[in-house]
Amino acid sequence: MSERVTDAVLAAPSTRPGRYWHRLDDGRVQCDLCPRFCRLHDGQRGLCFVRAAGPEGMVLTSYGRSSGFCVDPIEKKPLNHFLPGTPVLSFGTAGCNLTCKFCQNWDMSKSREMDTLADAASPETLARAAAELGCRSVAFTYNDPVIFLEYAVDVAAACRETGIKRVAVSAGYVTPPARAEFFSEIDAVNIDLKAFTEDFYRKICGGHLQPVLDTLKYLVNETTVWTEITTLLIPDENDSDGELSAMCAWIAENLGADVPLHFSAFHPDWKMQNHGRTPHATLSRARQIAMQHGLRYVYVGNVHDPEGSSTYCHGCGTRLIERDWYQLGGWALDDRGHCLACGELMAGVIDGPPGDWGRQRLPVRLHDFEPGGRKHNQPVGLATNIRRRPTRGAP
Repeated sequence: MSERVTDAVLAAPSTRPGRYWHRLDDGRVQCDLCPRFCRLHDGQRGLCFVRAAGPEGMVLTSYGRSSGFCVDPIEKKPLNHFLPGTPVLSFGTAGCNLTCKFCQNWDMSKSREMDTLADAASPETLARAAAELGCRSVAFTYNDPVIFLEYAVDVAAACRETGIKRVAVSAGYVTPPARAEFFSEIDAVNIDLKAFTEDFYRKICGGHLQPVLDTLKYLVNETTVWTEITTLLIPDENDSDGELSAMCAWIAENLGADVPLHFSAFHPDWKMQNHGRTPHATLSRARQIAMQHGLRYVYVGNVHDPEGSSTYCHGCGTRLIERDWYQLGGWALDDRGHCLACGELMAGVIDGPPGDWGRQRLPVRLHDFEPGGRKHNQPVGLATNIRRRPTRGAP
């Protein structure tokens, strides 16, 4: 926390007053947004880099700025049970409140160069762009949206006004007061459960496990936010049978059988270049362990595995949604998510037929949607099966 914020940054349009802080007796400002509780002298940045102590208290220095905007398939978040097949307008900023040595978005989450934030958009422009691009939702992703809460909440509110759903991809490392505000504006989330040991979180992520488990319990048991979980399996770090069994047992007992769980393959990156890639067999083994604990929707990711990527009915075993990477194939659900073979309801948010966005990735310049910009550019291949107001299917 030795980096300092300059007077020019404090005066910039991207710097806004922050929430969730208090001043200590010694004059420092304590950030109360996440369990790290950074204690900062005036001008000092927190570990996340985008929150800092200014003369009047905590400020966010990345409001309205992004590392880029892109239309993705919703399955890439990954969310397999939330409006399948539809496009989502994705964006992130810079910085992070964890220090994961294996980070696979390190160029954004670990950035200390605000020039990384090359694009900019007001909340209203972002919502307008999502609507005009035919997206069913907007995703806060790439780096953790908790650290730019003020911007994310404003974007989410603007999207709500235009009927666009709000998606977050987060590590869930947030304090209860901030958690309640942030997730009150979110429709679906994928929480990155890094591992199931305190030792892993402390040594490899620079954090603690319990706040993440608390966030998961809060989301599933106290909100209507559709929740899925991803665990990146790193060879010899968090992939033992014992740890996987303990994690799946905890999920089954505390969150229930209907919360989808994604096991994702690691590739060497950032500060863990000395580890090998995750064997496909490890992902398959993890999936079997999870299903043995009664979890109904378990997936593998970052590898080609149509069987492990598809969704099956827990009532009769019918394949409900066929997936090949992010491309949907066979579909055996009615318009509200019931199995066509036995009538059992699949947990999730289904509204009508699936979208057909497929594997496309479409970079977008938000400047085109600002007043005076080329607002009516027509990207190729927009989803055709799009309706504006999805409804939640009861789990």
